[in-house]
Amino acid sequence: MPDTPPNHATEQDQIQLSEEEASELAKELSHQLNSGHLPDADPEQIQKMVAGLGDKRGLMRLTFAESLGQVGKTAVPALCHALRCHKNVTVRRAAAKTLTLIGDTAALDDLLHALLTDSDPVVQGSAVGAMVVIGEEALDGLLSVLSNPNSTQMQLGMASWGLSFVGARAPERLREAATSSNAEIRTAAIAALGDQIQALEDESARDLLIAALNDEVADVRAEASTLLGKLHDAGWAEPLLKPRLSDSIPQVRKNAALALMKLNATEAIPEIKELINSEEDPGVKAVFRLTINQLKPND
Repeated sequence: MPDTPPNHATEQDQIQLSEEEASELAKELSHQLNSGHLPDADPEQIQKMVAGLGDKRGLMRLTFAESLGQVGKTAVPALCHALRCHKNVTVRRAAAKTLTLIGDTAALDDLLHALLTDSDPVVQGSAVGAMVVIGEEALDGLLSVLSNPNSTQMQLGMASWGLSFVGARAPERLREAATSSNAEIRTAAIAALGDQIQALEDESARDLLIAALNDEVADVRAEASTLLGKLHDAGWAEPLLKPRLSDSIPQVRKNAALALMKLNATEAIPEIKELINSEEDPGVKAVFRLTINQLKPND
């Protein structure tokens, strides 16, 4: 991964504001915002505001970002260029955050590019945040990250986080993702089904979660076990989780036990006590002991 964006220097990159110029421009923009007037949207003014995103003073950067947000879609090309090409990481971070204020689909390719190529994790995270604001149209990009074998663990984590938010607004697409042939996508989609099951009482999502407990890929089973522990429905979850206490993969066994502990499923104590005697993995055994201790009723 490159340390800096590609060197595509243009006139926009060369614009710099002195502290005095930045202060004067910020003062003018603040007056316009407070008066309820939209800032000027001519290209030169937009470029100056983008340059102001690199100011060392946080309040100044905020004024420029809010002003660009008010300009809206007209500012998107300049912000996308800064996100892709600006050498100053502060500008790239602020550009991504400002695109979050605008929420324009035209920025999706550049936001995805930032997630995949920028070396700065704040830029990556802010890019995903902007994708989330855009909504369902961002799903394909997030899913492409999850299905890309070259994605880093950080990129996978950020894409999964984004999917959990976007999926709540696109339940049908999320259900499709939960049956993907790609295990990373299935895992992330299962983790994101919680809102549909709880808030929307989506029976199809519940069925997908049950099926995921028997998925051929251990990560999917582990994620499904964890989600069951978050749904606050011990009567439904306990009989589904108990078989996973004997799963062939230690992480799944751990997740199942921790989920039962979170659900306060005291009726699972006898089974866990029986399994702990034959458990060979020390990590799992420790989790089983912790679960038993936490579930024991107070004397």
